[in-house]
Amino acid sequence: MTSGKTLKLILYEVLQFAALIVPIFVIMERFAGLISDVKGRSLTAYWLVVAVSIAYVTSVTLLVWVPLKYLILKRQRLISEITQWRPTALAYIILCTLPCFAILIASSKVQVDKGHRLDHFTELPVSLVLSSLICVDIIERVRPCNLLGRSDNVDLDLDMSGPVLTQVKHVTTVSSQLRTDDGQNGLTQGHPEVGNGSTSDRWQDLAGSPGRSTSTAYLYSLSSRPRSYSGHVGFLWRRDGRAEVFVDSFMFWLDTVELVRVAGEPSVFYSVWVFPVYILAFMSTLRVAIAPNNPLLSSAGFALQDLPFFIIRVALIVVFGLVTPVLYPLKNVLVSVTFIYFTFLSRLRIFKRQSMF
Repeated sequence: MTSGKTLKLILYEVLQFAALIVPIFVIMERFAGLISDVKGRSLTAYWLVVAVSIAYVTSVTLLVWVPLKYLILKRQRLISEITQWRPTALAYIILCTLPCFAILIASSKVQVDKGHRLDHFTELPVSLVLSSLICVDIIERVRPCNLLGRSDNVDLDLDMSGPVLTQVKHVTTVSSQLRTDDGQNGLTQGHPEVGNGSTSDRWQDLAGSPGRSTSTAYLYSLSSRPRSYSGHVGFLWRRDGRAEVFVDSFMFWLDTVELVRVAGEPSVFYSVWVFPVYILAFMSTLRVAIAPNNPLLSSAGFALQDLPFFIIRVALIVVFGLVTPVLYPLKNVLVSVTFIYFTFLSRLRIFKRQSMF
């Protein structure tokens, strides 16, 4: 009988393979229909484009996708040592997202050169490409977790429901120092510290020794997560990292989705502005190859998304009007400014003066 891990593996691989080939076939079929209309309803042109799409999918599957998956599943040394980026996600955006965006740009160029406005690929193809990209991202992030029962991945499901004692320091008062005798010098060399909520007999002896004030200060670090609740509405406090992965993935791609939506506007699609829009949108998808726990992800978000997106959106608003909500360029500029300030400017000597804020 097939085990649960095998079924989960088959499910993940089938979904990722479907996310790889379905967008290509759909967009190539739409492009084949467009070429057929431009050529005067030529069936030869239609089937030629369809044959090219089939040959492309077959080639990349046999030469790239299957060998890469084999190395990952067999945990070869070269692949197993990769922890800061995701080879599957990088291969996906190169093999699927890049050609799909290229076909979208080519469809605009063909229609503009021929003086036609037949199909600007408004909804289904573009949404399918981005949905497949999000699907691959979610699968890569949720792959280490179980699909049944509680999550056993500490990165996705941390259960810290109460205060955690991370550091304890003893603070003596002035009166305790004045009551010290010759046997005790007032200032004890080396105050005890206890980490991670652990206590020791040494700390108890020192706390109860003569010359110590009963008013002792403790430094606590409270967990940022709320305390669990077990009342009648305790189910409202339940959370699971696996469900949060889906929310985080969609929020992660929301900015790119909006930029690609702007590219679907007829005034933008049938102009030269479609080139920089799709190019910058593809550049932002490169972030999916970086592991979620990699510190480089913040810098990549600034360099590949927020800063170039702000520039292109301001240019689009100047040329075409409010084709995109003002909220998105406002978000881009705020994220860019705060990243520059807290990452670089706040470390300068002029911003380290205690008299400021």
